[in-house]
Amino acid sequence: MKLAILKNDPYLEPYAGVIEERRRRVEQKRNAYCGGNGGEGGLTLADFATGHHHFGLHREQEWIFREWAPGAREIFLIGDFSRWEPREEYRLRPSEAPGEWEIRLAPEVLNHGDLYKILVRWDGGEGVRIPAYAHRVVQDPGTHLFAAQVWMPHQAFRWHYPRPARPEPLLIYESHIGMAQEAGKVGTFDEFRREVLPRIEAGGYNALQLMALMEHPYYGSFGYQVSSFFALSSRFGTPEEFKALVDDCHHRGIAVIMDLVHSHSVRNEEEGLGRQDGSEDLYFYPGERGYHPAWDSRCFDYGKDQVIHFLLSSCAYWLTEYNLDGFRFDGVTSMLYKDHGLGASFDNYEKYYGSNVEEDALDYLVLANDLIHQIHPGAITIAEDMSGLPGIAMPYPEGGTGFDYRLAMGIPDFWIKTIKEMKDEDWHVERIWGTLTDRRAHEGTIAYAESHDQALVGDKTIIFRLMDAAMYDQMGLFSASPLADRGVALHKLIRLLTFSLGGGGYMTFMGNEFGHPEWIDFPREGNGWSHHYARRQWSLADNPGLRYHGLGAFDQALLTRCAASLLSPWATDPVFHVADQILSYRRGDFYYFINLNSTESYTDRPFGVPPGRYTQILHSDDPAFCGHGRMVPDLVFTVKPPGETLKLYLPSRSGMVFYRQGE
Repeated sequence: MKLAILKNDPYLEPYAGVIEERRRRVEQKRNAYCGGNGGEGGLTLADFATGHHHFGLHREQEWIFREWAPGAREIFLIGDFSRWEPREEYRLRPSEAPGEWEIRLAPEVLNHGDLYKILVRWDGGEGVRIPAYAHRVVQDPGTHLFAAQVWMPHQAFRWHYPRPARPEPLLIYESHIGMAQEAGKVGTFDEFRREVLPRIEAGGYNALQLMALMEHPYYGSFGYQVSSFFALSSRFGTPEEFKALVDDCHHRGIAVIMDLVHSHSVRNEEEGLGRQDGSEDLYFYPGERGYHPAWDSRCFDYGKDQVIHFLLSSCAYWLTEYNLDGFRFDGVTSMLYKDHGLGASFDNYEKYYGSNVEEDALDYLVLANDLIHQIHPGAITIAEDMSGLPGIAMPYPEGGTGFDYRLAMGIPDFWIKTIKEMKDEDWHVERIWGTLTDRRAHEGTIAYAESHDQALVGDKTIIFRLMDAAMYDQMGLFSASPLADRGVALHKLIRLLTFSLGGGGYMTFMGNEFGHPEWIDFPREGNGWSHHYARRQWSLADNPGLRYHGLGAFDQALLTRCAASLLSPWATDPVFHVADQILSYRRGDFYYFINLNSTESYTDRPFGVPPGRYTQILHSDDPAFCGHGRMVPDLVFTVKPPGETLKLYLPSRSGMVFYRQGE
């Protein structure tokens, strides 16, 4: 039987052989990992991905610690208990499994809160390392050095609420715990739960995507230079405090998605996996292939069974230990291609099926998606892939990679280019439609107007590009500012268009929904280690005297009133008035009317619609959203069979949405 991916896209037919070969490779690996029977009546990937239960430190009748280090000559467990000296009684012994070392200790040797590492000796050298499977890693505030920590609290966390059903449509609020506070400091899980989570719920978002959860030595890496793949970053609080946050999210019906960084690893040796046993290629590709030229990091060797075991176990650990609802896989493009997609143009299908593809990485992504959905069938997986690999967000049985969604990464780039390079009068409604709807019909897509990268120093958010310095001193509601008026109007329209056209789900980065005025600059030597720009100024959105308040109110109204439109898979029936910069379309029973013209308002503009009762549910020019009030509120029209026209007043730089009920 022909795979669905080939039925959906006839242009893939010349690559049917490659697609089948990839599936054969995956099944071969799955069978090898599951005892030769592919899980039929026997083992599954969930049974295989249990490295976190075997390696690292565990308490049974006694303490047992294991490490995979085939290049080691000897290993000592060192820490508070040994006064950080390698002592004979804490020497690990080779186990029966090749490359594994282990030690068993009496219960009284280790206590909750003790710090520990391993001292690894190999032919020609030695080094102090953090165990690869450490579940808790902390940083000394004085020396700034990291160490693993025994974490066995007297009272285990008790979950109170089950996972919510998978949200439909998916409305994601992307956040960073540390900079979620207005105070100039690193925020905590508890502060986020108390102060930010209620905002997310009130805003209409049903999923929280959290960055920087995996431990990372450098705070300013945004959490993308991971050192410990099983350790929750301790700079934000304890595992129990994070579990309380997840539990509260579930109580509110909010799914929790974690940024999963399996695309690369920090190159650090004392904190990370670099030369863990003295060898360069224990977890990573050997030679130049093992180094990412743009990220100054190490690249995993996805062809090694032990590496696949490590990464799959990481997926299983985070999903089960913290009751998470899914993952956004970071850097998928970098994983998929030998050149990491750097400077590549994916302009023909050969790019997806040629020799530049990292086939082992693709195998891993298929297996990871299979594992995650085995453990939690309702889990959400999202691929950050800019290449547009066909089938990446299709189920594996249909010929896909198995992700539920892919990020529409071209949309933020499109808006940047439009704002930077085009005059307002040149914004082309047909081109906007084409770009925002340019996606595969059978693959889930998450749309977003701007990414967190645009908030970083060196780039600009949409609000920054639209009004520059006016976002500081011209945002008072009663201050006359054509520049601020323009920026606010276009900010709303860009979100309205992206939300309604760009995909089956929607995402924003925290603060961008109300046009947060400042960039993100983490504490560093160049700014005197200041947290001033590594925070979010919620007070701006809370102040009804500022335009920020209106932008936040618009975002909330858009999500809460129009979310159901995304349940219809596609926007249809577009009508373009290019010269006038007017665009109309429908999505299910929601009808969108957009006027991008910067100067012209149109009276009694006719739009052909089917019969029914049309109720206006949103208008971007509403004074509640810092609009000019050039609209009639609460409009209701009844269109009788067989259908006729709506005659609408469309103010310049505004958009409105009607909901249609049956005839």
